[in-house]
Amino acid sequence: MNNLRPILNDITKLVSNIETNYPELYQFLDESPITISSSTHPDIDVDTLRNYLESLKELLRHHLQTHKNRKL
Repeated sequence: MNNLRPILNDITKLVSNIETNYPELYQFLDESPITISSSTHPDIDVDTLRNYLESLKELLRHHLQTHKNRKL
């Protein structure tokens, strides 16, 4: 779990940033408690979370590149 904590913190910060500063982008994220797995042992590991974090970063980068009038 200790390896997951920094990645989860980064994901939380990035999603919060997107939600606050880019609501037009946030609506396309499926960030809903309903989508969180409720099984006892979901198939989520460090690599899965890293990939998700990178995909969020890429999504934001693309959005910023295509909407240059917005600030970081």
